[in-house]
Amino acid sequence: MSDGVKHKRSKVSALAADGVLNPAPEKVGDPKFQENGFFDRLDIVQVKYEMLRRVSVDKMSVTEVSDEYGVSRPTFYQAKADFDDAGLVGLVPRKRGPRGPHKIQGEVLAFLKAQVEPDGPIRARELANRLRAEFGLDIHPRTIERALGVKKTV
Repeated sequence: MSDGVKHKRSKVSALAADGVLNPAPEKVGDPKFQENGFFDRLDIVQVKYEMLRRVSVDKMSVTEVSDEYGVSRPTFYQAKADFDDAGLVGLVPRKRGPRGPHKIQGEVLAFLKAQVEPDGPIRARELANRLRAEFGLDIHPRTIERALGVKKTV
């Protein structure tokens, strides 16, 4: 490969890297998405937007659109709520759930750090047992390792 050649990543790899690759493009039954033109059933944001537009502008029923796009009605309503809240950016898939550590904080984290010897190994199973005895918490040893910043060795 010469230095002057630049490789352009494929659209599929770009969509996957950005987290917007449709996991089930075969379920999209709208004829517009079957042609290889402007509409791309691999782009989940475009699929969701068109799905919402069909109900809002074309006045199709939610049931019809859900069937045509291969999604459940709750999925449609979640996409609508996300779009209503944040516009087009709301249609970009994102991880749901807690952001960052939520099981081990404050007093529990201080307790764990006090139990760890400076030069000694982290005994996460033993620490899990101590947490159970001290706080009544049942926390997985790997969660303890992550909270203390220990890299898992394979």
